[in-house]
Amino acid sequence: MNMGALDFAGGTVVHINSGVSALAIALVLGKRKDISLLPHNLGYAVLGAALLWFGWMGFNGGSGLGANGLAANAIIVSNVAAAAALIVWTILDTIVVGKPTVLGAISGGIAGLVAITPAAGFVDVPGALVIGAVAPLVSYFAIYYLKAKLGYDDA
Repeated sequence: MNMGALDFAGGTVVHINSGVSALAIALVLGKRKDISLLPHNLGYAVLGAALLWFGWMGFNGGSGLGANGLAANAIIVSNVAAAAALIVWTILDTIVVGKPTVLGAISGGIAGLVAITPAAGFVDVPGALVIGAVAPLVSYFAIYYLKAKLGYDDA
């Protein structure tokens, strides 16, 4: 049986296209004039991430097309992957930067949600843990190595 590529909630198409588009736009626009601008309202950033996390459960769970075991599994593995990614990113921040950061924790959680979306209907909890542990490693590398190497400003 030839199944081709499996993508439970359309995450591969959505996230790859939006990521490549955002990178292209950041490269075309160039860097900000005032590069010293830092995130100034982490409370709103946390609120936004929490709302995004909550909404993501409807997105991934809804892709099960019913109130069934598939939808429940998608919600559970989405939460597990996001939580695992948040923890791994926090550990990476502690190792690389010397302390964990709120913005890093948010980034890790979102990286986990993005990574689990295409697989949410096909993996179990251990699989979600693996996806959640690998996603922040790739994202962290991209943000702290590729961003400096390519010289783009995505803020």
